[in-house]
Amino acid sequence: MAHIGKWYTLLGTVLIVGSIAISIQPAIGGPKAIYDNPIEPKKTPKINQGKANYDIYCASCHGKTAGGSDKGPTFISRIYHPGHHADGSFYIAAIRGARAHHWQFGNMKPVPGITEQQLATIIHYVRAVQKANGLF
Repeated sequence: MAHIGKWYTLLGTVLIVGSIAISIQPAIGGPKAIYDNPIEPKKTPKINQGKANYDIYCASCHGKTAGGSDKGPTFISRIYHPGHHADGSFYIAAIRGARAHHWQFGNMKPVPGITEQQLATIIHYVRAVQKANGLF
């Protein structure tokens, strides 16, 4: 009978760990595209400029405060952590477009009219949002 008790303990542990993993999936790069209620980073002139550019060029697909939408994934995901997608990958995606490989939204087309200077401010803003939301 003690043997059965160990199996119930193991099963309970697996269920608890699984429940936790499912509840944090958006933050760690799970299939859900939207990170609910993202925290805004502290305002600085550079972050404000990045947010302004983000709102013009990115928010329609990637959501308010990089939280994602039904058109594009959240950036508050370990997939977009600097260790997985360095800043250069954001430049390439916006300038050249990106093949769908981490999401189910189809390929990303190049962003018309965006400049590298605007991208630099956007990336600074996105990294600040990621940090404010505990990604790093």
